[in-house]
Amino acid sequence: MILGLLLLVVALCVALAGWAGWFVARDRAVILNQLWGGAAIEVLLLVQGVVAVVQGAGGGGASDPLLFWGYFATTLVILPVAAAWAFAERTRWSSVVLLVASLTVAFLEWRMWQIWMGA
Repeated sequence: MILGLLLLVVALCVALAGWAGWFVARDRAVILNQLWGGAAIEVLLLVQGVVAVVQGAGGGGASDPLLFWGYFATTLVILPVAAAWAFAERTRWSSVVLLVASLTVAFLEWRMWQIWMGA
């Protein structure tokens, strides 16, 4: 994994969570631009997966590959599920869902780094 890419993903997740938190405070539902932000994060997650596969094939990899790829698969699923839920739920709670999902992805990213580094 590349630390810079991981930090970018975490920073974008935290920014999206802050944006969603602002909407929670204002009692507003998620807007399409927020979902596009989640889609951009998802693209970066896919790039991160390709990088992890290439680095793993080159000899460097996660200390526990099964756990790492389990976290990775979970990370890929969280934002699309949250986006579908937010799209269907047109109340303030859609923003809460996006907030929690974004923070969850940020946490899982950090945990994936720890697994990759052998911690």
